[in-house]
Amino acid sequence: MKKRADKKRDAEALRKELERASHLFVTSFEKLTVAQDFELRKAVRAAGGRYRVIKNNLAAKASEGTPAENLLGGLRGMTSLAYTTTDPVALAKSLTAYAKANPAFTFKAGMVEGRVIEVKSITELANMPSKEQLIGKVMWLINSASQRLAVSLNGVARNLAVVLGQAIKENKFSE
Repeated sequence: MKKRADKKRDAEALRKELERASHLFVTSFEKLTVAQDFELRKAVRAAGGRYRVIKNNLAAKASEGTPAENLLGGLRGMTSLAYTTTDPVALAKSLTAYAKANPAFTFKAGMVEGRVIEVKSITELANMPSKEQLIGKVMWLINSASQRLAVSLNGVARNLAVVLGQAIKENKFSE
């Protein structure tokens, strides 16, 4: 059994992590094998997140005064946290893909940008394009507008050159 000082240190460490994590997914993992747990942790790391199995009381005490307080109070059953400070879409995608492959892994709740979201919203979040894809689309839109402007301006100059060329060819200029 852990000593009180060890429990306090664990609660403080979890509190620091919860303060930094702006994106958090609370999950249940009943009846996962060691191999399945290893694959889950590997998928979370690949998405830029962290995964941690927690005790419900520890989570409730550690979350006091943090944005995750409403989310982690009153948890029941086996609980784990997956959290990140970077891209919530990538983490949600990896967790939902894992949940589809392993029905024993389920979502309890989530928090994105400090706001609590419903379980169905997690799957909607996972269906969104990634941050890189959104940036690429915005850059394409910005580039396409300037490209169309350049083509239009070039077309006016080209048309003027063609008209002047035809006029010179037909000797339409008077001296």
